[in-house]
Amino acid sequence: MTPLSELALGQQFPAGALYIVATPIGNVADITVRALHVLGLVDRVAAEDTRNTSQLLSRYGISKPTIAVHEHNERSAAEHVIAHLRNGERIACVSDAGTPGISDPGAKLVDAVREAGFPIIPLPGASALATALSVAGAWVHTFSFIGFLATKPKQRDTQLQSLLTHTPALVFYEAPHRIVETVQALERAFGGERRLLIARELTKLHESIHCCTLAEGPTWLAGDANRQRGEFVLVVEGAPQQEAADDAHDALLATLLEELSVSSAARLAATLTGASRNALYTRALAMDKARGENERE
Repeated sequence: MTPLSELALGQQFPAGALYIVATPIGNVADITVRALHVLGLVDRVAAEDTRNTSQLLSRYGISKPTIAVHEHNERSAAEHVIAHLRNGERIACVSDAGTPGISDPGAKLVDAVREAGFPIIPLPGASALATALSVAGAWVHTFSFIGFLATKPKQRDTQLQSLLTHTPALVFYEAPHRIVETVQALERAFGGERRLLIARELTKLHESIHCCTLAEGPTWLAGDANRQRGEFVLVVEGAPQQEAADDAHDALLATLLEELSVSSAARLAATLTGASRNALYTRALAMDKARGENERE
């Protein structure tokens, strides 16, 4: 049988290279054989939190010098990393969990190392994004990764409005203290009919995966205090394909909006025309917003 070290290497292991290494997002058993091999061979590790990374390495009997590379020092720390690369060292870059550079530090370091002319080698592995999408289902045939929304409500709502007619599914990350507010904002922006996947604490002991509509999301979260704990991935159904350009029912919607709410106008228009309720809701919401802006001018 081929030794694991040979299977793990799988390619050349050049000196003076930066290795982007994915680490587990919860279950430590999810680390790859190749990641362990590389972490055992590099000269040092650039880590988001050196304490967390040292604990992970020690679980596998690995001890390496570390360099702190986090969101507050990434540009300046990059020069430190590049200095070691110039000396022919091999350096692994890891975040606290998952794949560096995906809503985690690493992207700015990659830019700086590439500009300095050193090779960058990715090692695939755990990612909360891919893990959540793998259990979403066939309704997510294309997607756009948004990551964390703006923390200020006005900026967040503006960001969501810009995604109103976006047809691929939307993937968000969220922290526990903002999860209820964020799901409520998603419902206000997109309406309650779109599908929502809530993936919480992926690969951890208290993992939960729940699929519902945006309207049902806040109720599910409120059903148990534990459901609001942990790290979240939210997958939201995209806008129907036709809605971005479909204005065939504008006259009807305009009339209904004079007397009804956006939701009621879309529901009645769908009954009268047989058109997609989601599409009509999105169109009515855009028309109502435009009307409000015109009235303020």
